[in-house]
Amino acid sequence: MRRIVVTGMGMVTPLGRDLEATWSALQEGRSGVGAITLFDAETFPTRIAAEATNFALEDYINDAERWQEYCRNTKFAIAAAQMAIDHSGLETVKDLDRSRFGVYLGSGEGQQDFPRFVELVRNATRQGKVDTTVFTSQGLRQLHPIHEAEQEPGTPSGHLASLFGARGPNANCLTACAASSQAIGEATEIIRRGDADVMLSGGTHSMIHPFGVTGFNLLTALSTRNDDPTRASRPFDRDRDGFILGEGAGMLILEELEHAKKRGATIYGEVAGYGSTADAFRITDSHDEGRGAIACMREALAEARLNPEDVDYINAHGTSTSVNDSVETLAIKRTLGEAAYQVPISSTKSMMGHLIAAAGSVEAIVCLLTIRDGILPPTINLDNPGPDCDLDYIPHVARRKLVDVTFSNSFGFGGQNIALILRRFAG
Repeated sequence: MRRIVVTGMGMVTPLGRDLEATWSALQEGRSGVGAITLFDAETFPTRIAAEATNFALEDYINDAERWQEYCRNTKFAIAAAQMAIDHSGLETVKDLDRSRFGVYLGSGEGQQDFPRFVELVRNATRQGKVDTTVFTSQGLRQLHPIHEAEQEPGTPSGHLASLFGARGPNANCLTACAASSQAIGEATEIIRRGDADVMLSGGTHSMIHPFGVTGFNLLTALSTRNDDPTRASRPFDRDRDGFILGEGAGMLILEELEHAKKRGATIYGEVAGYGSTADAFRITDSHDEGRGAIACMREALAEARLNPEDVDYINAHGTSTSVNDSVETLAIKRTLGEAAYQVPISSTKSMMGHLIAAAGSVEAIVCLLTIRDGILPPTINLDNPGPDCDLDYIPHVARRKLVDVTFSNSFGFGGQNIALILRRFAG
């Protein structure tokens, strides 16, 4: 089996504009949650989110003005990908076969032009009904073609391929909150079967807009702790009341081991296991016995040829919703058995919120950083663990520990379940 290693990483999150800034904030237990500023949320049940503040694309690339009309998803993706490429040293490889360099992302839909859409509907309304002829004719004149194209989830992967000359396999998946973890797993499989030597993989997303917040409010999935934003995301806590929307991007360079060694690349870890399952249950709830989560974690362990007691750290999906945190705890216990009570677990969503499609890739990078530095980020706001949340969730304060094997869990609306095992590279 071809071995797949990670040779570059980059991310933009609500906690920092790059890898090290985010990692420093996570170690310190800082929260990136505050009042929504990207639109007027005054009338919404949830008026808080974790925004990637002070982000400017010109800080990452020279021709940022070219991307002025593009959406936040694309800009986050470009910034994180450029950092990952630079981190990997790929751009200095003169004989890189770009026909064997691909892109696989888990990216969400672009932002909707909400104010313009409302204006068009209002102008086309006649006696309480929308005149579609008027709506269409005005839309053709007023809507921006780039803005419309950017609503397609697959556009960021195309942009990145063009920017970096990646002429190999190119794909995007949008399996909700599991998307970018699935992208990493599928990109790994592409290299394993010999269709590429290098893949740029990860995810990008922002749903901090009226449609996004409205949708999750209707599902009663978001916290409404508006008066205490930094304490609103509280995974595994008895008083959790929903998740916090975040935004950003995480990108990794995945590379076939011999290819990486030949060019003298620095190796940050190995993708050792990948599990992918579906609950086949409900759109918005995990199966109450965690069957999909258990199955994907077991698949990942089997592929990595590891035992439960080999796991040193788990970055949990840990959304701060009642159902997810209880079911994930149950799944960990049924997968690892008695070892579940010995392995430290944390949810970094307690600090950066839920990046939806981009969450998994950012959390996979966090796992690699725990391996690099031997520091486990905490779960903040965990004051009183829920009655069915009885594992070691690293409350409040980061912890030092030598880490060789990590789990990164991602479970999405729709019942998608992804588990990645990232481990220290050895020989």
